[in-house]
Amino acid sequence: MINIDNYLDNHYIHRSNWLRAAVLGANDGIISISSLAIGISTASNSREPIVLATVAGLVAGALSMAAGEYVSVSSQTDIEKADIEREKKELQEMPEAELKVLAQIYEKRGLKKETALQVAKELTEVDALGTHIRDELGINEISQANPMQAALASGSAFTVGGVLPLLVTLFAPVKGMEYWLYGFTLFFLIILGTISAKTGGSSVAKAIIRITVWGTIAMALSALVGYLFGVNV
Repeated sequence: MINIDNYLDNHYIHRSNWLRAAVLGANDGIISISSLAIGISTASNSREPIVLATVAGLVAGALSMAAGEYVSVSSQTDIEKADIEREKKELQEMPEAELKVLAQIYEKRGLKKETALQVAKELTEVDALGTHIRDELGINEISQANPMQAALASGSAFTVGGVLPLLVTLFAPVKGMEYWLYGFTLFFLIILGTISAKTGGSSVAKAIIRITVWGTIAMALSALVGYLFGVNV
């Protein structure tokens, strides 16, 4: 007999919420801090302003990332809660209409009309609200937003990602530092792309190409700004 819990553990969708926030945070940390450091290094002859800007960017970026993720996901949670409350009211005021809506959903998914109505009735008897939340609103334990989890994952990942280019600014030679930053950042991004793909069960090659291409574009533009508008300090 198949154990449904073990069967579901073989899939990766349950990781999507925190993995998305973590990958976004780490990717943003690596690219934004590296790009900032590259922009400053192209206009500076000393290490101090590069390190100072990098540390400031790391602190501000991590806090901004966590706060932004929390506010964003909280807004999604508020919408979900409002929809659930609306669904409760509709089930109380017009249960027959809600039953028909549920049956139509199952019918559109491929069930015969009689079967769809029977399934709707049986599921409604077991858990009417839970069934409508899942099948009508599309909210379940996998997709349901978790603001604190997303904020912690995003902020922590940004910090970890941002520390990597910071270490480069501390130890790499000042002359030609932008090239050291670019090389190490590509290496960091390749590692991140591999880890995220492995964790999510997706293509490693696609993840690496996607993350390195956009990272290169961001760093190249930052370097260009530094060259064009920077004043040597």
